[in-house]
Amino acid sequence: MTVPDKKDNPQKILVVDDEPAVREFVERALAHAGYSVVSAPDGNAAMQILANKKFDLLLTDIVMPDLDGIALSLKVAKDFPGTKIMMMSGYANQRQRAHNLDFLTQEVISKPFTLDEITKRVKAVLAA
Repeated sequence: MTVPDKKDNPQKILVVDDEPAVREFVERALAHAGYSVVSAPDGNAAMQILANKKFDLLLTDIVMPDLDGIALSLKVAKDFPGTKIMMMSGYANQRQRAHNLDFLTQEVISKPFTLDEITKRVKAVLAA
């Protein structure tokens, strides 16, 4: 598997999940794969981060308090149109909500996922 060169300009990913264990797992996995990763515990915190930094990919959970992943994705698509969007969820009905937004998201991944699966899917979305 080819990964981005850590020394050059690594692709920037914003990971948003209200579950600390999931957020930290994804952040570590993607950083280990050579990406520059920043994480946020919710959609509001993510919007504050996005106001100051450009990202290649938003990887967000769908179900979160306050600003959920779908509302966050709609805002990001409008305000930061160059940012690719990938969603993750452990709930089948929420995955369906995201699939109804195919025009907006590049991928929806089901939780739980493996380290290898998340890195491969992120790589594919960023390469698309």
